[in-house]
Amino acid sequence: GMGWALLVTGLLLAVYTLLRHGLRSAPRPRARPELRGRTAIVTGGSSGIGAAAALELARCGARVILATRSARRGEAAASRIRRETGNNEVQFMHLDLASLRSVRAFASTFLRQEPHLHLLINNAGVSAGGTTEDGFSLPFQVNHLGHFLLTQLLLERLRSCAPSRVVILASSAHCAGRLRPESLGRPPPGLFSTFQDYCDSKLANVLHARELATREQGTQVTCYAVHPGFVNTSLFRHAPLWLKPLLLPLAWLLFLDASEGAQVVLDCATQDGLEPLSGRYFTDCGPRLPWPAGRDDRLARALWEGSERLVGL
Repeated sequence: GMGWALLVTGLLLAVYTLLRHGLRSAPRPRARPELRGRTAIVTGGSSGIGAAAALELARCGARVILATRSARRGEAAASRIRRETGNNEVQFMHLDLASLRSVRAFASTFLRQEPHLHLLINNAGVSAGGTTEDGFSLPFQVNHLGHFLLTQLLLERLRSCAPSRVVILASSAHCAGRLRPESLGRPPPGLFSTFQDYCDSKLANVLHARELATREQGTQVTCYAVHPGFVNTSLFRHAPLWLKPLLLPLAWLLFLDASEGAQVVLDCATQDGLEPLSGRYFTDCGPRLPWPAGRDDRLARALWEGSERLVGL
């Protein structure tokens, strides 16, 4: 009996390994430029793709600010990255995107303490439902509105340090996004409200990058929306219980790990010659056309104006 059990276990492991490595091409390690003297902010930099991107930027010599909500996790991530890279210019700063007050406090502290900003990576994201202290839906505020306000408050500094870049983590989930300018920031109706809300926020990310690029033409501030691939991160911790048994094996088999997902983010942050592609949507295969709603310039403008109104700019 024991022999059979071992054999079956061995076979299952072999199948798993073949599947995992056969279904997912290993990413080629990419050479990254020297970033000494450059300052980067990574929101949600204490875990997942954010932490992986921050680690790599620190390895290239950048000064990296981990802008994240939990001081405990943020400080731990910063000290781990300092230890692993030997780069002491890695700091935690408190930022809670679910609070516009916190976004303003972060921006004013950053601008007071840090003379430079070359790279803003709007990475933090949630997929959970709920409402923020500002009265907006949680995914829409964390994934879009909070980042929109943050970007606007830091834009002058990005311009004065140009050439500089903004990288916005979007997702192929924008394909299901529907933005109604008259009800921005309110959770959509219906059974799958939270899922719809998440998709809407990801469409907002794609359109934010598009409109920002239009408005920053000629300033040498460029921006890129990124679909990092399907990455096995803590984003799924809010999935409904019945969905988890389906998601977890899929995540293990098919999804990238965080450092693989960070590669396309790092490409957009550091690769030379991307300036003419400002405003575009990137996947690990390079620039791609987003779904039609993600190319709608009228919607992008309406979203921008609505977002300015909601955050009080």
